[in-house]
Amino acid sequence: MKVSKMQWDGLSTEQCSVARSSIVLGDRWTLVILSDCFLGVRRFDDLQARLQLSRTTLTQRLKKLEAHGVLERRAYQSKPVRYEYRLTEKGRDLYPVISTLLNWGDKYYSDAAGPPILRQHTSCCHDIQPILTCPDCAELIDARSVRARKRPANLDYPEVKRGPFR
Repeated sequence: MKVSKMQWDGLSTEQCSVARSSIVLGDRWTLVILSDCFLGVRRFDDLQARLQLSRTTLTQRLKKLEAHGVLERRAYQSKPVRYEYRLTEKGRDLYPVISTLLNWGDKYYSDAAGPPILRQHTSCCHDIQPILTCPDCAELIDARSVRARKRPANLDYPEVKRGPFR
C-alpha cells in the first residue's frame, strides 16, 4: 500500500480543522506574536523590540494574520501614518488556545520561580489558570474524557478521511 506524504500547501483542503488551522498558526513565531497581542502589545515597533524578531519576519507574520482575519491593522497616527494591530473577533477566539498552551508551558517549562506571567480574573481578582469544562455538565475536560467521531456524511462536502483512528 502506497502512503502519500501530506504537503504543506495541501493542508488547506484537508477535512481536518487542526490541519487547516496550522496553515495560519503553524510556524514558531505566530503564537508568540499572538501571545503578545493578548498581553496588549499592538504596535509593530513594540512587537519587534519585545520579540527581537527581524522586521521582515514580523512583517510577514503580521500580514498573514491580517490576511486570515486574525488581526486588523488600524491607523493610530496620521503624519506619518502609523498602524497598530488589533485582534479581531476571530483573533480573540484564539484566547482558549493561547491560554491552554500557556497552562501547558507553565506546568512543564516554568523555572523554580513559577510561571512568568500570572493571569488574574477581572471579576473576582483571583489569579487563575483557565481550564476546559463541558458546557453542559461543567465536568473538567481532558484527553481521556473526550471521544472523537466523524461528522455525519454530507453529499455536498468531501468525505472526512482523517477522522478518529479507531
